[in-house]
Amino acid sequence: MKKIANGVWKLSFGQPEAHTPVSLRKNELQAGALEKLNCAGTAPFAENQIEIKATSRGVYIEIPLGAEEHIYGFGLQLHRVDHTGRKKVIRVNSDPVADTGDSHAPVPFYVSTAGYGVFVDTARYATFYCGTNTRKGASAGKKDEQKEIGTSEIELYGYQAAEGDRTVVVDIPAAEGIDVYFFEGPNMLNAVQRYNLFSGGGVLPPMWGLGMWYRAYSAAKKEDVTRLADQFRADQMPVDVFGFEPGWQTKAYSCSFVWDDGRFPDHEAMLEELYSKNYRVNLWEHLFIHPSSPMYDALLPHSGDYEVWEGLVPDLAVKEGKEIFANHHLTEFVEKGIAGFKLDECDSSDFVHSNWSFPDISKFPSGMDGEQMHNQIGTLYQEAIQAPFEAIGRRTLSQVRASGALASSFPFVLYSDLYDHKVFIRGVVNCGFSGLLWSPEVRQAQSPEDLIRRIQTAVFSPMALLNCWRIPNPPWMQVDRDKNIKGEFLDNYEEVRAICRSLFETRMALIPYLYTSYAKYSIDGLPPFRALVMDYPDDPNTFGIDDAYMMGESLLVAPLVAGETGRSVYLPAGRWHCYWTNEMYEGGTAYQITADLTRIPVFVKDGTLLPLAAPLQNVADDAVFDIALKSYGTGLLTTVLYEDDGTSFSYRQGEYNWVQLELDNELKITRSGNYSGRRYHIG
Repeated sequence: MKKIANGVWKLSFGQPEAHTPVSLRKNELQAGALEKLNCAGTAPFAENQIEIKATSRGVYIEIPLGAEEHIYGFGLQLHRVDHTGRKKVIRVNSDPVADTGDSHAPVPFYVSTAGYGVFVDTARYATFYCGTNTRKGASAGKKDEQKEIGTSEIELYGYQAAEGDRTVVVDIPAAEGIDVYFFEGPNMLNAVQRYNLFSGGGVLPPMWGLGMWYRAYSAAKKEDVTRLADQFRADQMPVDVFGFEPGWQTKAYSCSFVWDDGRFPDHEAMLEELYSKNYRVNLWEHLFIHPSSPMYDALLPHSGDYEVWEGLVPDLAVKEGKEIFANHHLTEFVEKGIAGFKLDECDSSDFVHSNWSFPDISKFPSGMDGEQMHNQIGTLYQEAIQAPFEAIGRRTLSQVRASGALASSFPFVLYSDLYDHKVFIRGVVNCGFSGLLWSPEVRQAQSPEDLIRRIQTAVFSPMALLNCWRIPNPPWMQVDRDKNIKGEFLDNYEEVRAICRSLFETRMALIPYLYTSYAKYSIDGLPPFRALVMDYPDDPNTFGIDDAYMMGESLLVAPLVAGETGRSVYLPAGRWHCYWTNEMYEGGTAYQITADLTRIPVFVKDGTLLPLAAPLQNVADDAVFDIALKSYGTGLLTTVLYEDDGTSFSYRQGEYNWVQLELDNELKITRSGNYSGRRYHIG
């Protein structure tokens, strides 16, 4: 086993495949940041504890798993948080209908409560048996144990955890060799930080990307867009990003990547009008290239051997294919002010649409087959779309439907066409284990209560997005019954709109705190949203919590869904305060918390000095935030804010500040760094 960086170890076997997440990403290790994370300098396992061998199926790996260990990760898993004793197939799929491992963003990485992480560098549909079985003979000593015979289906076939020390068995089809990476702790949060830094560090989005997002009706025309944009500003509804759905193009399934002049005549003038109102514009697309697209002929030799929706599937692992695709986006969109894209339907579907995406047996010019491309297409797509923004020196925050391993540095947030609110909350809990971001976007609602509860979750999430592609008008408005979403808001739309405005303003107030959390993600690999078990791995009460999460280092968020007026919230050890009222709670126990429709349970760690901004209508490039400090606790309280220009990549050259705030009897402010501007007015 070879040490390749501080706390990162590599074990190689045979001849690895040419196309793997590491070979395709070619990341530079964040070695300096890794050096700052203390560890023992000893690999989590001795080499002789790991078994790797070739089989008729491919490569077999067996890794120890202690009796008390619980393991997490494997990407965006929407059905479960704790995967101990489960089987997971690392396969991209837009319809993860069961707890099998299928996911919009499957990642062959897991992390243990014992304080280490394991990454298997493969693009294959690898299967992980997470302590599901024990070796032959392990139960021989139990032959005289009395066990009641089951008489019901649940007793006979229900989940039973294997007991004692077990192993994680990994089955990698087709491969003849493999590289396995191990990440030291000493705790699981440190192991995840190392994985993120190995991936290139976490993303630092532009400040505007942390504001409110609104995606318009899919059939909207120019006049609809103008009406909505004006209405948001007139109603003082904070919105930073205005998104266009498929109708902006002449062809959408597959895509032309050309504006439809019928729906959007003089679209450049329309865009300039939106820019003048400080909207950032995001355009929907997917990867499949329609024959009418200006890119079609050039991409024809650089595409796979099967079409999807009568369009080419470009091979973005080929330099020429990536450059053709990226350059079209640069000259036609990014240089004309487009701030980002929604990369849809790159995740395929095995359960709903038989013709959605290409077969696993497909061949691509890079040498990848369809199986490998399915698992890598999301990250290749993100890399290609990021390139134009790198070229002009401007950051983006965009959306994507598929992702995978080593994706933490990509400025993209995952989303889904699924609608279950509890599943969306579980996605926020799970995303931080694997270097991913997830949006529990608001797509539809059954009632005003359902709408508000969903917006509350979105406001306290990586991306605060209302995706209204089915709704001609904002969902809080009074409109005709046949033009609104299910559940009519005719009787109380003004009250609903006021609550929505207040929630939007809550999000805007949290932007400086959130931006600082993302800076720590970028620099230290610390996930800005994460499960409680990551911060409290020694507390078994946190192991299965899938409906509450940490937002930054200080906030614990416990969303509510429609039909609930309260819920049980477990608070780990220490003192906590209600975000809204400052009421104090002793940790180490669960509380039954009630909440009216205007708020959800949010708790703040004792000793926190929380910076809250006066809400802006939007985050302009030159925006300055007026910061008020809210104290949660007594005595000396401290916090830190990250400060840079909020839009460019100058921070990579060290042009940023840390603003240290200390409050005892009086406030002390200390800035350190090389950024000469000021984004915060504190007082």
